[in-house]
Amino acid sequence: MPTTKKSYRHSYVRKTVFTLVPILFIAVSIVLGVTNLDTIRQLLIGAAGEPANIIVDTQAILGPMPRPWRNLAQGGESNNWRLQPLISQVKALKPEYIRIDHVYDFYEIVSRDGSGRLQYNWTKIDPVVSDILATGAKPYIALSYMPSAIAVNGDIVSKSNNWGEYQQVIQRTIEHFSKERGIEDVNYEVWNEPDLFGKWSIGNYLMMYSFASRGAQQAAANGSKAFKFGGPATTALYRNWIKQLLGYVARNNLRLDFISWHRYARNIDSYRNDFSDIKNWLSASPQFSNVELHITEWGHNSDIDPGYDTSYGAAFTAAVAIEMVGNIQRGFVFEIQDGKGPSEYWGRWGLFTHADYGAKAKPRYYALKFIDSNTGPERVSILGKGSWVKGIASRNGDSTTVVLANYDPAGQHAENVPVTFKSLAGANFVIQQLFLNGRSLRQEIATTAAEIQTFVNMPPNSVAAVTVTPAQTATQSAVENGTTANSAITSQP
Repeated sequence: MPTTKKSYRHSYVRKTVFTLVPILFIAVSIVLGVTNLDTIRQLLIGAAGEPANIIVDTQAILGPMPRPWRNLAQGGESNNWRLQPLISQVKALKPEYIRIDHVYDFYEIVSRDGSGRLQYNWTKIDPVVSDILATGAKPYIALSYMPSAIAVNGDIVSKSNNWGEYQQVIQRTIEHFSKERGIEDVNYEVWNEPDLFGKWSIGNYLMMYSFASRGAQQAAANGSKAFKFGGPATTALYRNWIKQLLGYVARNNLRLDFISWHRYARNIDSYRNDFSDIKNWLSASPQFSNVELHITEWGHNSDIDPGYDTSYGAAFTAAVAIEMVGNIQRGFVFEIQDGKGPSEYWGRWGLFTHADYGAKAKPRYYALKFIDSNTGPERVSILGKGSWVKGIASRNGDSTTVVLANYDPAGQHAENVPVTFKSLAGANFVIQQLFLNGRSLRQEIATTAAEIQTFVNMPPNSVAAVTVTPAQTATQSAVENGTTANSAITSQP
C-alpha cells in the first residue's frame, strides 16, 4: 500500500435510554466531521457501557489456543526495505506468516527480452523472502500489482493487456517460491485492495482471479509444494464482493482456500460485525465451510495517527487480537516498520520506528509479545467480557491465565475488574498480576472453596495478565527459574 490511504468505514448510532444522545451525536458529528464517527459514538454512549465481570472455569478446556495475532504485514513503504535488521525482534513474536505486497512493481520481477518474450528476475525479492523465513515465518504474498510489462499502458493498477501472459506470471511466481525454492505452505493473495488501487469493478476482479487461479492450478500440477490461494483483500468486508466471489468460484471450479479483507476501525464492534457477517454469508454456501478467514491488514486508522505510537495503540491491538480468537484464522497487524514520509515521521503504522529514528519497538510490539507470552497452549472458557475490557483465558499445566485489555477510544475509562477462577483443585494458591507497563502484584491465598476471586485495577488503555497457580507449583517454578512464578514476561521498558 502507498504511504497514505483513506479508510472505508461506516458507523451507526446505537439506541440509548438517554433521549439527548441522538441530538448530541448529530451536533458533535457536524462540528467534528464524519471521519471521527467511531470515536464520537464511543464518547457519547460510553456511560451506558457494560463493565466486565470475568469468570473462568479452569477445567472447561475448549481445545488448543488459536493465535491469529501471530501474523504480520509490511506495506508499500519502500522498494528497498529489508526485514533483516529486525529479524531477532520479529522472531520473538513467533510469527507464522509475514505478508508483503507491491511484489511486481517493487521487486521488478517481470520484463521482456529482446524478442518480446516474458522473462523473470527474482534477485530483488528473494532476499526479502529469506528474511521472512529467518524469523520462523512463511511468506504471504499479495500478487500485486500488475507487472508493467503486461499492464495496459504500463499502469501497475490497470488490467493486463494479455490475460494469458498474466496467468503465466502467476504460475511462474508460485513455481518459483513453492517449487524451485521448495517453501511449503506459502499463501498467495490475488491483489491488494482492488476496490481502491485500480478501482476494479467486481466483474474485472473476478476475471483477473480466474486467470490467477488457473495459473495456480497449473503450478500445483507441475509439482509445487502445498500452498494456499485466495482473495480478494478489499479495503473492508463487502457482502457483494464476497457473495459474487463465492458464486463465481463455485460455477467455474476455481481455487479458493481463504477469504481475505482489511479492517481499519477504532470501534471493536466493527471487527465483531465482520466475524458475524462472514459466517452468516458462508453458512449459505456449505461447500466453502473449510475456507479460512484472513484479515490481511488491520489497525485503528488507515491514515497516520498518533495512537500508533502510544499505549492507546497497544490496548487496541491487544483487544482486537483477543476478539479474533475463535473467529478467524489469521489477522495481519499492519505493519512491521514505519516508512519515511516526506514530512510525517510520527504516528505511522509500524511496530517499529523508521531506521532513521533507531528502529525502536513501539508499545504495540510489546502488546503482541505480552499477549503471546502470557497465553498457554490450551484455551479455557471465559465469560463476562464487558464493553471496554476484553479477555481470553488459557491453561499451561497447572496454571490458568487470563489476559485482559481495557480499551477505551476516549482514554478515560478505568475499571476494577473482578476475575473469578472456578473449579480449582487444592487449598493454597498464588495469584500473579502482571501489566504491560511492568507493574506486578503477587497474592498468596488459602481457601477451602473451589473458586477464588481477585480484582484487577485497570487504568484506561491498559493490558494485564492474571495467573492462578497452585502454591506448590509456583514455589517449584520459582526455585527452578530463580524468580517468582510467571514473572518471566517481556514488558515494555
